[in-house]
Amino acid sequence: MGNQSIFEIRDVSKRFGGVTALENVSFEIQPGKVHAIVGENGAGKSTLMKILAGILTEFDGHILLRGEAIQFTGPCDAEDRGVSIIHQELNLVHQLSVAANIYLGREEHGKFGWLRQQAMDKAAEALLRRLECQVRSTDIVGSLRVGDQQLVEIAKSLSLEADVLIMDEPTSSLTEVEVERLFRVMESLRAAGTTILYISHKMSEVFRLADTITVLRDGRHVRTLPRQETSPGEVTRLMVGRELKPFDAKTHEHVGDVLLSVRNLFLPWPGHAKPWRLHDISFELRRGEVLGIAGLMGAGRTELMECLFGAQPASLSGEIRLRGSRVSWSHPRDALQAGMAMVTEDRKNLGLFAQLNVGQNISLCHLREIARSGVLRPQLERQAVTSTMEQLRIKAPGPSAVIGQLSGGNQQKCIVGRWLLTKPQVLLLDDPTRGVDVGAKEEIYELIRTLCEQGLAILLTSSELPELIALCDRMLVLREGVVTAELVRADFTEEKIMAAATGVAE
Repeated sequence: MGNQSIFEIRDVSKRFGGVTALENVSFEIQPGKVHAIVGENGAGKSTLMKILAGILTEFDGHILLRGEAIQFTGPCDAEDRGVSIIHQELNLVHQLSVAANIYLGREEHGKFGWLRQQAMDKAAEALLRRLECQVRSTDIVGSLRVGDQQLVEIAKSLSLEADVLIMDEPTSSLTEVEVERLFRVMESLRAAGTTILYISHKMSEVFRLADTITVLRDGRHVRTLPRQETSPGEVTRLMVGRELKPFDAKTHEHVGDVLLSVRNLFLPWPGHAKPWRLHDISFELRRGEVLGIAGLMGAGRTELMECLFGAQPASLSGEIRLRGSRVSWSHPRDALQAGMAMVTEDRKNLGLFAQLNVGQNISLCHLREIARSGVLRPQLERQAVTSTMEQLRIKAPGPSAVIGQLSGGNQQKCIVGRWLLTKPQVLLLDDPTRGVDVGAKEEIYELIRTLCEQGLAILLTSSELPELIALCDRMLVLREGVVTAELVRADFTEEKIMAAATGVAE
């Protein structure tokens, strides 16, 4: 191994019970470079990064940092040695302010032990300005949207001034404008000599940023390549071990009658300079159709989904009709019983139940159907869960596996499977492929097509315009809570969608 490596990974293996997450992985990481780590969900990327960041301290094999064999005792030990990680699943305290989260555990104290809150607020503001983020240091993190929380997580890591910065899907919740800001920050860090380990499923990002690309598959090291000596197609083939077919974007042929109708929907925004989150929203969704909702962060995409599913605490006005009948939900369970289901954008906080296993997470909304006289029938539950896991190709040791030990993509498929068990007629998908690899995306795309052929009506948001263009029959574009365009497939172009989303003429 060369003496210039900042990290040397030698025959590293990691097992969780009977599951092998990593097996004899070996490669080097050069200092001052952007080194991309790619692979499908379950390939072992996040497990390896957690070892390098001191989160997982027990493993087989050896890690050398700057030529010295190390085994971190925990994340603080790694940070003390100049290694920091930005997690894909956010690791923030929702009840605290932005500044308090950034300096949590590293608070500045003055005389007599008093917190130097003003100094920390000022330093946090400087970090947020560096990211060109409009969030204030005094804002409570729980009041922020997922994308803004992601920027706070990034600011927290930047505050450590680490020599090695591990970024696990850092753009998964960011708009295109915010992604460009982050890339500018990364370029400045690389120019200053920071080593960046970058995990992403987006080949466009990998080939724009990376100097070197390492491919993992099924816990094994496949290849490490200089970026200029490979191509997105080759890397994708190495990731999945097979040739991926391009998704055939076409209009769904079996569009039927109107299932969901929305008229003049208005969602107020109390205490804000702009009086609404949603203003005068009207549309129809038909059986067997995918209707896309496009827009930048803050445009109102998630708020619209929440209104339709009874998950918005603010009182709304307007008219929602399901199968011709006017409805008004006081709780998501009302929408569920009427035949609607929703996969939320925030998988960790709003989708998963960490204290429940895989099977319990999948069967959670199906318990009425598998109980008799209020008593759960385990055999029926196992059958339903096993069938769902097979249908969605969920990679897990079994229904009793810990949900937190699954990859992000497999966790997402568990949530999708939970809602499909309820046999909905209208399915709301809020950015369903966020943090999901190319192979799992292909499976979700095929599932969406199959569900449409079966007559489901699907309302879909996505932070990726090519995904909306490939999947949708029609598209609404939102800007600041207002519909600025309604497009049919023949009109789909990224330029038209972005023009409507930003208010800038093409």
